[in-house]
Amino acid sequence: MNINFKLLDEDVETLVLRVFLKSIDLLGGLQNFVEHRRINWLPSLLLACYSVVLKEEYMKTEQEIAQHLKITPQTVKNILRADPSVEMVKTEKEGKDISVHTAGSIAKIAYRLVKYGLDDVRISLEFSKSTVKALDITWAYVILKKLKWNDFPIASPQDIKERLKKIYIKGRLAEEILEDLDYPINTPVELIKLIKENLKMYGLE
Repeated sequence: MNINFKLLDEDVETLVLRVFLKSIDLLGGLQNFVEHRRINWLPSLLLACYSVVLKEEYMKTEQEIAQHLKITPQTVKNILRADPSVEMVKTEKEGKDISVHTAGSIAKIAYRLVKYGLDDVRISLEFSKSTVKALDITWAYVILKKLKWNDFPIASPQDIKERLKKIYIKGRLAEEILEDLDYPINTPVELIKLIKENLKMYGLE
């Protein structure tokens, strides 16, 4: 991947990196990439993040972005015209490459979350629901369906314990797990991540 870094100022470079890292975070983190053999997704995600940032921050055309990133204008078009509201994370088998459209969708959501300081929790919540459903993480999908965008940030277990009453996660009551977590919890993605870490600590992941 030959990117002309001279065309990008330091602020945009920093923003691209933040969007890229947020994209990885939305997809479960680097460990999840390794475990599911999806490392080959990273180059496509990075190109999508550059394309989205160049379009939104510099108002570059599809042709200009293609020249900067040494990719085809059609690839840029597919990235920038991706719909961030659809279910993106769908794969039939481990190691399958991520589509340009999917990478573009994820990059757009990550850009919005980063650009606006993660304050649009509704986007994050809807994305999380789609992701965990696509990856068949049943307990996570049930929890996210019980929560609403205005439940975040979560300051203490009491904020959402009533919503998750009598729900079991890998044999443990959700209410008990909530007591073990660190607060505040700012986003749905962060909540699922903390629960997964708690389950792992008890050997229940």
